Amino acid sequence: MGYPLGLTLYNLAARPAADPDAGLVPRPAGLVVWLHGGAGESLGAVVELGRQLIEEDGVSVVLTLSNPADLAEARALGSDAILQRAPHDFPQVVQAFLDHWRPDIGIFAGGELRPTLIYEASHRAVPLIWVEARAPHLPPDRDGWFPGLIKAATTPFRTVLAVDDTAARALRKAGVEEERLQTLGRMEEASCALPHIESDRAALAQILATRPVWLAADVAPEEEAAVIAAHRDVLRLAHRLVLILVPQDPARSTALAAILEAEEGWHVANRARDEEPQNETEVYIMDSTTDYGLCYRLAPVTFLGGSLEGEGCARNPMEAAAMGSAILYGPRAGQYGAAYARLGAARAARMVGSASDLGLALGDLLAPDRAARQAQAAWMITSEGAEVTASVLERVRAILDGAS
Repeated sequence: MGYPLGLTLYNLAARPAADPDAGLVPRPAGLVVWLHGGAGESLGAVVELGRQLIEEDGVSVVLTLSNPADLAEARALGSDAILQRAPHDFPQVVQAFLDHWRPDIGIFAGGELRPTLIYEASHRAVPLIWVEARAPHLPPDRDGWFPGLIKAATTPFRTVLAVDDTAARALRKAGVEEERLQTLGRMEEASCALPHIESDRAALAQILATRPVWLAADVAPEEEAAVIAAHRDVLRLAHRLVLILVPQDPARSTALAAILEAEEGWHVANRARDEEPQNETEVYIMDSTTDYGLCYRLAPVTFLGGSLEGEGCARNPMEAAAMGSAILYGPRAGQYGAAYARLGAARAARMVGSASDLGLALGDLLAPDRAARQAQAAWMITSEGAEVTASVLERVRAILDGAS
């Protein structure tokens, strides 16, 4: 098969060994839908799309992801799809991938394009659509300039559904014609709501019912002083305030309780010791391994740790947003920069830069109307997109009806 010049140069740029993930499991019988998500882009949306296709249409779904870390997150979101690292974008590797799975449709999401994979799929007459489309780019490890490559890679998509007007402009500039392009918006994302034991929630909610509560989640050791200082400052304004503290390292809970009792004079309850908060309790320490679903439901305000002094936020902010908790975070967003950007643009999360900023922001959000507005905005972010997903499903089903 002869490749266009730009694709030929792209393929000559590097030549990896055969991809070991080309066929991890046998191809299921019947229709196979192939979903591809770029690194970190639209992960929740493609997981939710795959879930609905599996549950409502009874098809098999293969989900390929560029970032290995996203595979673990997709599993955590409850994906029943066949999960696989995206094949390296080279002829022999993608040919093996497509020969193995023989997909009935390919759905790309986000902005990442894999030109060889797209070219080979189109030459096998695999119908391709592009959802939540953003400004197109090559995989990070294959970036460069190759004549006409981006335009050629966009051409096989019969439908391109832009995520917003900015993306639509970039797509037009890349060569996507108006008749194939539509600005549809974001799709519905897989729920990030974590499980909990309702009897535990009801019992603790009754105990804490008349008291203001905030949560410091996944707090790194370097941030403990900042969280303590913020709680100390706001206690002067709201003396019945309760801090639910979840240390990043569960083994820190006993030492933290001792520090808070000895140095701050606070009454501390530790869930790991089967203690419950009392009327005089200022801090309730909970377990990072099991209790987050419960914590987010108890606290109308959440500070997400690792983001202020740690190595970067390690918790998905959409977990708190899904429970209607107003979010505070530091400048180190970790792998969740895109999620924080969305929440920040909707005024659903507030960034703080220091311990004093954390105290000021917390004090501000103790006003119930302010916390409620921010929490409502956060919940709206996590619940949007159902109509867009329904529209995408309608298009996918029309193609599959022709393939079955």
